[in-house]
Amino acid sequence: MTTHPTPSIEQHPDLAEMRSRFERATSTPRAQAIESLALLTGLYLAVSPWIVGFDGLTTLAVCNLVTGIAYALCMGGFGSAYERTHAMAWAACAIGAWTIVAPWVVAGSVDTTSTIVSNVIVGAVALLLGLAMTAVNSRLTDRTRTGARLRGRGRRSPDVEAMS
Repeated sequence: MTTHPTPSIEQHPDLAEMRSRFERATSTPRAQAIESLALLTGLYLAVSPWIVGFDGLTTLAVCNLVTGIAYALCMGGFGSAYERTHAMAWAACAIGAWTIVAPWVVAGSVDTTSTIVSNVIVGAVALLLGLAMTAVNSRLTDRTRTGARLRGRGRRSPDVEAMS
């Protein structure tokens, strides 16, 4: 039985074109707006305990600080290395969902309404921005796959032509 080595993405014939397409996708106003809003969301999440005033909830304050920094790093990586970090948008969605439930999970019974409202709103925004970035990525990935499949037959898809 012979084993065939798994092909590397570095050997893909359309690698340069795919990288160029990913770079163009991150330079669109929509992707830049999502990334900018996500960075602001992550920064707000990190400093929200001191803005909102989490009274005596130091565990939740530390949780928000760590998750805010993690969210900003996840979503901030798109501009510099989109083709390698686009899957991190799903991690950003998970962070957004965690932020929504964190007041009850981390702090137990939370009696501070401002703490709950802050976390639920910023968590929902973080989740929606993560989903928006995955949508941008999915549309781009679908176009890339369609174009590669049609080029193999000697034709180019209309989506690939429009992006060229």
